[in-house]
Amino acid sequence: MKIFWFIPTHGDSRYLGSSRGARVADHAYFKQIAIAADSLGYEGVLLPTGRSCEDSWVVAASLIDATRRLKFLVALRPGLVAPSQSARMAATLDRLSGGRLLVNLVTGGDAEELAGDGQFLDHTARYEQSAEFIRIWRELLARSHDGESFDFEGQHLSVKAGKVLYPPINRPYPPVFFGGSSAPAHELAAAQVDTYLTWGEPPEEVAKKLADVRERAASHGRTLRYGIRLHVIVRETEDEAWRAAGELLSELDEATVSAAQARFKSMDSVGQRRMAELHGGRFNKANVRDGLEIAPNLWAGVGLVRGGAGTALVGNPQQVADRIQAYAALGLEYFILSGYPHLDEAHRFAELVFPLLPLDVREKLSAPALTGPFGEVVANNYAPKAVSAS
Repeated sequence: MKIFWFIPTHGDSRYLGSSRGARVADHAYFKQIAIAADSLGYEGVLLPTGRSCEDSWVVAASLIDATRRLKFLVALRPGLVAPSQSARMAATLDRLSGGRLLVNLVTGGDAEELAGDGQFLDHTARYEQSAEFIRIWRELLARSHDGESFDFEGQHLSVKAGKVLYPPINRPYPPVFFGGSSAPAHELAAAQVDTYLTWGEPPEEVAKKLADVRERAASHGRTLRYGIRLHVIVRETEDEAWRAAGELLSELDEATVSAAQARFKSMDSVGQRRMAELHGGRFNKANVRDGLEIAPNLWAGVGLVRGGAGTALVGNPQQVADRIQAYAALGLEYFILSGYPHLDEAHRFAELVFPLLPLDVREKLSAPALTGPFGEVVANNYAPKAVSAS
């Protein structure tokens, strides 16, 4: 089980849909979160992409020296940059970080945003282009270890004698992650990527998606790894966790929710449509569980105004750990998590939930630190009593 956190390059706050409680989303804050994730034992961090975000490649490169082991899951955007240039960027970042690069293939589902970036292909054609892009990208990097070139003639993209001279540390290339809910997305994942990601739908729906991707991958003679993208709201007690969920939405109003939902409906992303269907735009400020708790401890409230991943695990530490274990039982290995505000919640989740999960980091968190006892020394003499993981 590998737990990732999130760098909020599109902004961060204590309250969704409001400037109240907002954090300054600058490099100093991103660096604080990255250092926290690295020191707490998270496997890596996801950097989002899109016009609402700072550039993920620039931010990831800026955080290399601030971290030691942390991996960076950075977006590849077909159509925005040539696959050969993207391959060289990936090789450079992988080399400079000591092999800590992972890449997230993002086809995109917002026609307005894509048009602003000069992309006018429809949904089907975008996946055709993405398949050609990642094929070229993979081959260029795989062949770079032996100094070979690559030719490709496709419907959307072509290269002749393409070559990357400086190979990545990862062999044959930095691992490729990808998420999508449509049939073309599942086929692309099955044929070419290393890890398929799903957003946080109820376990039975996730199981159906994984079964389809596994069947398609088997037809290509391949096996994949799997992961999930979720928010988390964990507190010492379940009541506290649900109160925190209510506080997260406390600055929202119906007009903001309606405007956000109308915008999401204009997108052609199947995954975004599935996220919206989980809650249907229902919003009861007096009872945030009403119509939004779509499975035990799985809450769709974040998706009322946030695009992309719109669900959160809400509960006490054991409940959240149990839900993560239930997803893991489906075959999920990567858990890419986030919480508002991200710096605070990175610490809270690690302290409350890591000890309940089958992670190597449990020993790191519960053992004495190299420079002294774990926790504040009591009365200038006694080390705090160690707490065993349950």
